[in-house]
Amino acid sequence: MSLEEQPHRHFILHKPYGYLSQFIGNPKNKKLLGHLYDFPAGTMAIGRLDQDSEGLLLLTTNGKMSEYVRGRKVEKEYYAQVDGIITPEAIAQLQQGGIEIAHEKQLYQTLPCQGYRLDPAPNFPERSRRVRDDRHGPTSWVSITLTEGKNRQVRKMTAAVGFPTLRLIRVRIGNIHLGTMPSGEVLEVAQFDLGTPDILSVQ
Repeated sequence: MSLEEQPHRHFILHKPYGYLSQFIGNPKNKKLLGHLYDFPAGTMAIGRLDQDSEGLLLLTTNGKMSEYVRGRKVEKEYYAQVDGIITPEAIAQLQQGGIEIAHEKQLYQTLPCQGYRLDPAPNFPERSRRVRDDRHGPTSWVSITLTEGKNRQVRKMTAAVGFPTLRLIRVRIGNIHLGTMPSGEVLEVAQFDLGTPDILSVQ
């Protein structure tokens, strides 16, 4: 059976801090997704998390599925630990959109999004490299849900409203939640539950 005839395979991963969301290339001293699991040939990450970010990452051998999940029909929710106690005014700015961020050497204005302060803060395990000591000032957590996904968008958005992101974790894509999935764990699934009725057409 050729690769084209084989059924597509889908995976859910809790990407750890310090890994690149790629399989190929030979960056010096960098950790790649292939170090975590024996993924089949043709597997691709759906939307990247940068090296310093953690959390939910979907992978598939289906290019159409990848394109669908990256589109605006599918929500992506992030928890960001920011420098300082984020204010209601800053959260309102995030929600309203229109924040100017740099994207591919041009200015881009963000779309409206869902956002709110997380209180109490989520109870995530310490990451492999500690964020910082509490003596350097307070931090707070905010939930941000996007339907777009520009490069390092959440980090750029929180910095633009005065609260730089110190730690970023993607916790939800569609109806798929990170939950208590341990860092580095990979789960193979028959299909992705994204909560959108037309997803079956690209399985």
